[in-house]
Amino acid sequence: MKRRMKVKTKLKIALTVIGLFILSGIPTLSAQFKLPSIFTDNMVLQRNKPIHIWGWGKPKKIVEITFDGETKTDVVKSDASWSIYLNPRKANTTGHLLKIRHGEEQFSLENILIGDIWLCLGQSNMEWPLQKEMHYAGEVDKTDQRWLRFFNPTYAGKGVYNETFGDTIVRRLNADGFYQGQWEISNPKTAMGMSAVGYYFGQAILNTIRVPVGLVNLAIGGAPLETFISTESLYQSNTYRDKVSNNWLYNDHLPIWVRKRGTQNLAGAKSVPTDSLGPNHAYKPGFAYKVGVKPLFQLPIKGIIWYQGESNAQEPERVNEYADLQALLADDYRIGWKDAKMPFYWVQLSSIDTVNYDAQLWPQFRNEQRKLLSLISHGGMAVTSDIGAKNDVHPTNKKAVGERLARWALFNTYKRDIVPSGPLVKKVEFNRNRLMVTFEYGEGLASKDGSELRGFSLDGRNPIRAEIQDGKVIIPVQDRPEYLYYGWQAWTHANLVNSEQLPASTFRMPVTSNQ
Repeated sequence: MKRRMKVKTKLKIALTVIGLFILSGIPTLSAQFKLPSIFTDNMVLQRNKPIHIWGWGKPKKIVEITFDGETKTDVVKSDASWSIYLNPRKANTTGHLLKIRHGEEQFSLENILIGDIWLCLGQSNMEWPLQKEMHYAGEVDKTDQRWLRFFNPTYAGKGVYNETFGDTIVRRLNADGFYQGQWEISNPKTAMGMSAVGYYFGQAILNTIRVPVGLVNLAIGGAPLETFISTESLYQSNTYRDKVSNNWLYNDHLPIWVRKRGTQNLAGAKSVPTDSLGPNHAYKPGFAYKVGVKPLFQLPIKGIIWYQGESNAQEPERVNEYADLQALLADDYRIGWKDAKMPFYWVQLSSIDTVNYDAQLWPQFRNEQRKLLSLISHGGMAVTSDIGAKNDVHPTNKKAVGERLARWALFNTYKRDIVPSGPLVKKVEFNRNRLMVTFEYGEGLASKDGSELRGFSLDGRNPIRAEIQDGKVIIPVQDRPEYLYYGWQAWTHANLVNSEQLPASTFRMPVTSNQ
């Protein structure tokens, strides 16, 4: 993601940018100086970490950066790159000017805040815009918030399904053109197209911590997990090497649905950039990582929120590998940002009926996502099975989703005294013809609707009676079963919550003996 800038020698120009392009009317083109596209007016820089500014220029030229009373320089290297680090700064809510000098050319970025940057990744439920969210009408007047900023680019092929990509889209299937956007200040106009999950997450953090929040949204509708992970990591894994062994459109180790969608877009398309893994596309393994995530490794951020999985939840092989594969992705990102404790919070898939959607494996998938809690340190999972849409893969209550993600961040990252989650099963013990189920975050266990507990089963199909006693769930049984299931239906009516009215996660848990 590089930005080519138009300049006039010895003239300071505010970089007001749309996508990768400068507004018309500015004379002369500087083919010698570029910044990554993440650098625009109104951006947020990460607090309490060295501020990194980098780009490309004419070899041997001096680049000078001035920001908030500090000036640093670097000489452009023979490969045209330059890199400057400024001292860490505390949060600052006053917009600052960042001045750049490249030889005799001068530029500036305006209205820059210092705060926390969160990266929003996933597929359509993360991409889902605020204007389509069920609480939008009551929220729109609250969006006018100058401390909340979005980098919410469009991407090549957005919204183009079941048809061949045209030449305009094909020309953008590369690192320089795929994402196009600029930082914007939250207001009714800019917020309407922002990720609703990201927006509500950011508002919850901002309202509690009171520092500027910048949200970078690189979500892609329909995208599989594989596009967000590096091909190098996949190839170096004996388990997942086959995912990057040949043309992705014909690779049976990748989700069938995404390959079908990719074929619809690419069949008949002309001059599509191609390599050993096949033609470029948003769903191609490693593609979103290469063009979106990896270029940001040089930019310090606070953490990541993730809402993805529907495209990986339709085949048993993809479901069974998901937890391990997502843990590999989280490790990959922490290595890239050189931050072993980088927060990584994800959304568990919600509920949906199987009549109109292929969701038969969603209970298993939700359980795989639950297992991630033991695989990803400094992480957390927002449970959403209580707010699904029976006949729609896009539930519209994104407010609850964003705020549940924020609970994890406030608890783990910001060290606030808050319950981060609904009940998470710890163990199931058999003792004297009954099962005793113990939960983390289980204070105030109750049924959400006041009726008898629902959702427990010994086989994943037939419900059994359960009740709450002394902070545990007790289930009478004759013999010790192998497993206890909870919420094991794609469209679940399970109703166990804690004192915060947060729902318990779907689980399949082995039963141990305590007698």
